[in-house]
Amino acid sequence: MKSKIEEIKKKSAQEIEKITDLKSLEELKVKILGKKGELTSVLRSMKELAEEERPVIGSLVNEARDTLEKLISKKEEEFKKYEMNKKLEKEKIDITLPSSKLKRGSIHPLNRIIEDMEDLFVSMGYDVVEGPELETDEFCFKRLNLPEGHPARDMQDSFYITDNYLLRTQTSAVQARTMIANKNQEPIRMITCGKTYRREDDATHSHQFNQIEGLVIDKKERNVSLADLKGTLEVFVRKIIGANLDLRFRPSYFPFTEPSYEVDVTCFKCGGKGCNLCKQTGWIEVLGSGIVHPNVLKINGYDPEKYGGFAFGTGIDRLAMFRYGITDMRYLYTNDVRFLNQFDRKDEEV
Repeated sequence: MKSKIEEIKKKSAQEIEKITDLKSLEELKVKILGKKGELTSVLRSMKELAEEERPVIGSLVNEARDTLEKLISKKEEEFKKYEMNKKLEKEKIDITLPSSKLKRGSIHPLNRIIEDMEDLFVSMGYDVVEGPELETDEFCFKRLNLPEGHPARDMQDSFYITDNYLLRTQTSAVQARTMIANKNQEPIRMITCGKTYRREDDATHSHQFNQIEGLVIDKKERNVSLADLKGTLEVFVRKIIGANLDLRFRPSYFPFTEPSYEVDVTCFKCGGKGCNLCKQTGWIEVLGSGIVHPNVLKINGYDPEKYGGFAFGTGIDRLAMFRYGITDMRYLYTNDVRFLNQFDRKDEEV
């Protein structure tokens, strides 16, 4: 039995040495050390031995098993190292080659306009205020001097969620919320930017669009007037759209201001000479404005005899179209990389 164990050990060591691939090594391992392997057969035949011989033979079998397992493990490591080196050689990267240029992202034109406007108004002493996009009928209409049945409501085809809740049609709701939150009735200088929703969809309108609105409220003794509104809007328009534009105020109607004005700017395409963009008038309408209506002040807790101010608002999407010469508002929402990548260059030109 001892000689048989020694023979298995010697023969197996020689076979292990001659193995040339990992698969053959696994097969040899099973042949020698597996459940039906040669060493396992020796252990099973130990029942035929005398009781005093069994520990000796068992010890020799274990010693042979340990020796062969170490030889097999060493061979496995050699094969694995060889395969790894072969793979590394095949997949190696030449670090001396120039790297691929990383594509840099581009800020969306709407975000560019919003950031510029917020920076401008903060520098003028305004606060940036936010409000909910899901509004109540009270804040979207009633607190802005638009009671139930008011004909001006028909101008805003709305998305109602319930009888009382709707997706806001204008950011003016934030103005009402700001006035109510101002318990001490300190001076208000605020703007708000955000999404609004109406059932519209064509080249110059979208069911979702962005607005900016501004509100200034102060005591009447400080004489916040139409002149202040005009000066503010001149700075705003020339900074955001173009430095050489002129403004024109036209009387208009808004329920929350009185008097109310539409504000036009000289056409950025023809410089006021008249073209197809401005319909040969030389002017393009950009925003609405006016002196805050006494009813709005009263509804939101201010005495119209003691307080006054002005408000203005415009569509951010339209400002982006004017600033960058975008012909269709829907381009702003398609996320086409070819379209969005233009605006680093365009901002340098503006």
